[in-house]
Amino acid sequence: MHNRRTLLLSFLVLAVAGSVVLAGTWARFRGPNGTGIVQGENVPVEFGLNKNLLWKAELPGAGNASPVVWEKVVFIHTASTDAKERMLLCLDSASGKTLWTRTIPAVFHKTHTRNTLASPTPATDGESVFVPFWDGKDVIMTAYNFKGDLLWQRNLGIWVSQHGTGTSPILYRDLVIYANDMDKEDPDTKAPVPRPSMLYALNKKTGEVVWQQEREAYRACYSAPFLLEKPGAAPELIVSSTTSIRSYKPDNGSVNWNWEGKFVGRNWPLRTICAPIHVDGMLFATSGDGGGDRHMHALQLNGQAAPTPVWENKKDFPYVPNLLHKDGHIYFVNDLGFAGCYQMKTGKRVWFERMPGANFTSSPVMIDGKIYAASEQGDVFVFAADPTFKLLAQNALGERFRASPAVADGKLYLRGQNHLFCIARTEK
Repeated sequence: MHNRRTLLLSFLVLAVAGSVVLAGTWARFRGPNGTGIVQGENVPVEFGLNKNLLWKAELPGAGNASPVVWEKVVFIHTASTDAKERMLLCLDSASGKTLWTRTIPAVFHKTHTRNTLASPTPATDGESVFVPFWDGKDVIMTAYNFKGDLLWQRNLGIWVSQHGTGTSPILYRDLVIYANDMDKEDPDTKAPVPRPSMLYALNKKTGEVVWQQEREAYRACYSAPFLLEKPGAAPELIVSSTTSIRSYKPDNGSVNWNWEGKFVGRNWPLRTICAPIHVDGMLFATSGDGGGDRHMHALQLNGQAAPTPVWENKKDFPYVPNLLHKDGHIYFVNDLGFAGCYQMKTGKRVWFERMPGANFTSSPVMIDGKIYAASEQGDVFVFAADPTFKLLAQNALGERFRASPAVADGKLYLRGQNHLFCIARTEK
């Protein structure tokens, strides 16, 4: 009955968090418009290796890329153990069986110890899937159809960063949009990078560049863009980086506004990894670095003028995991293993709780008002998105999690160090 209902729903268009999406899909990094929030999925709160585990599929090589889902298929990006190949896998969502694998040749390149050679998450529109392979030198945006046929490739040039790549593309109408924010100099030689950082919009049918905008480089950033959609207003493309938060017209790349307030650390500007979120006319953006500096900005939008700072926090908020929101509150887990709830308008801390024995790199998701956070130690914590802290479950899966989950058709997909787990209600 549940599968029949879900199949019917997959043909309906739903409005989720201000973005139009199809039920039964998780088509980009963090799902609908990058919010990480879904309703009506009925995913179990308690699960484990012997409970509510629909299937577990072994994955070749290594990667931090998150799974994306379109009805019957799951796509996931990985790199071979010897670093000589980058791979896109297509799996059956019902069984976890690999349907096809496509590869490109590549070489090893050093990355941050928590990064991999396959960290960007693909994006899909239900007909094609788009993945930015990094071959160890260049970023190569690649498009396949659902049969695995190569449609096109576009070499976007050299990638330079001490940490490797990690930025994920998004789709807007007929465009593939990709923010390529690199370091301004080679981390080894200190020589200037030979090409500028760039925001690209590619034709999703051909791979041709529709528009591109040069961006100021300082420290490589990994924030995926998102679309700011307000009733009666044209959509805006929001991109954050070390140097600023900027709003673009997604159709042609022209700039609407630029907020030049700084993400400030003790010794240098901070990099952005998680993307800003938009709630009720406010933007919330976080930054940090490996030394422990953190800087959170809450900004009030002002139409076509730059936003106005409302409050900031330099202590509690995450560096890598993305934020969530519900009913006037911001929720998060941070890198050090704390979960938090803050008032959105004032920045007042509501609660701040340690998750037992946990550290977080993966971004949490919110499913039906409950937050699912997968830890580096292999536990998935579930707690209520509520002003009163309520830990609902601590589910052990025994594998390190750094990729962010996907949710579709009543299933929670969790990429561990070696396997992709599919969680769903299995009881009759």
